[in-house]
Amino acid sequence: MTIKDSAGYAASGATNESLAAFDQATRELRCYIGNPVASVDRALEASPEMTMAHALKAWLHLLGTEPAGLEVARGCLRTAAALPATERERGHLEAARLVLAGRWRAAGRVLEDVSAVYPRDGLALQAGHSIDFFTGDSRMLRDRIARALPVWSDAVPGYHAVLGQCAFGLEECGEYAAAERCGRESVEREPRDGWGWHAVAHVLEMQNRPAEGVAWLNGGKDDWTRESFFAVHNWWHLAVFHLERGEIDEVLRIFDGPIHGARSTIVLEMIDATALLWRLHLRGVELGERWQSVADGWAPIATAGNYAFNDWHAMMAFVGAERLAEQQAVLESLELAASEAADTGAFAREVGLPVARAVQAFGQGRYAETVSLLRAARGTAHRFGGSHAQRDLIDLTLIEAALRADMRPLARALAAERLARRPASPLARLLVQRAARDDEGGLRAA
Repeated sequence: MTIKDSAGYAASGATNESLAAFDQATRELRCYIGNPVASVDRALEASPEMTMAHALKAWLHLLGTEPAGLEVARGCLRTAAALPATERERGHLEAARLVLAGRWRAAGRVLEDVSAVYPRDGLALQAGHSIDFFTGDSRMLRDRIARALPVWSDAVPGYHAVLGQCAFGLEECGEYAAAERCGRESVEREPRDGWGWHAVAHVLEMQNRPAEGVAWLNGGKDDWTRESFFAVHNWWHLAVFHLERGEIDEVLRIFDGPIHGARSTIVLEMIDATALLWRLHLRGVELGERWQSVADGWAPIATAGNYAFNDWHAMMAFVGAERLAEQQAVLESLELAASEAADTGAFAREVGLPVARAVQAFGQGRYAETVSLLRAARGTAHRFGGSHAQRDLIDLTLIEAALRADMRPLARALAAERLARRPASPLARLLVQRAARDDEGGLRAA
């Protein structure tokens, strides 16, 4: 007898016991809570021949961009290759193989086709949505989900997650009102959905509504922090709202506590820690030994070269910590990656190398060179992934470099551009004021 999953699709090799554990793993992944790896391992213990459980385990080790996860994912795919598989399951396995080969965009297209035929496959949508994020494809972040949304409802488990993904895609395309509605509905349906909380936080960040952002995240803190492996990123959003308000002590408290208090070496959490420190660094905040502990986390994987967006953050940490040898190691790794034909090569070649070089130049006081490199890269920086909010560091670094290079006309123009987008922003007003006068200091809090 063919066993079907909660969306009504055949699950090759599944038993009732393995399917229950698989469903728990997919729910945990949708909400970013619990331990989906342990849950999928239980599914595989119950049925080692469950093809989709191997696919899910591969995705869990690929979508965090952890260098150590690549070999685990390879093992999953080797095992699954010998098992029976439906067309849908083969699509998952092929897409995961393509990610392993550095062909992120091709993997996204395979999952696009899977979702066209099997639109209630929540894992295909979530993995595809993640790939769209890692490749900086804003349109597909929105449209992949929009195509499938008509067949989703409360009758299909995971509807809240699709709404949260819809919200984030709309936000990255600048459709803020619709994004906020969708994100709030996601959280209303499932308060534990960390992605839904995050999608609304992105809307509030892009519309420069920091007071509302603080209220939004503080209002649901127990829901988005409890047993969540996405909590650090939402803490980062909360810290950025406080930073926009000039509340430096609170930002440092959040950094020293939930963001980096545990000295996490999880890549996505190190990205958040690094990005927050660099924002503080640009504002001239004294950071003490904080850079050293973050750099310690990056050091073992400084030459992994599997995703240039990560390498850019590693470079920031090594510049902040003044570690020249590790800065050079990152550049050499990016240069090697840039020689590859796969998407990982394009990420490094088109964006990763220039922005990493710009960060190093900034750290060495070569501000005019930083300006030159970032001006060339900022218009295409989405090609190496991340969100608009994360890539805002490029603009902030560019403005500060222009100020320090005494490139006053450019600095005034860039500051005016930022104020036009964020007319109520204290930071934008401060940048305009600084660009209008001679000032050698950092971006001090207003």
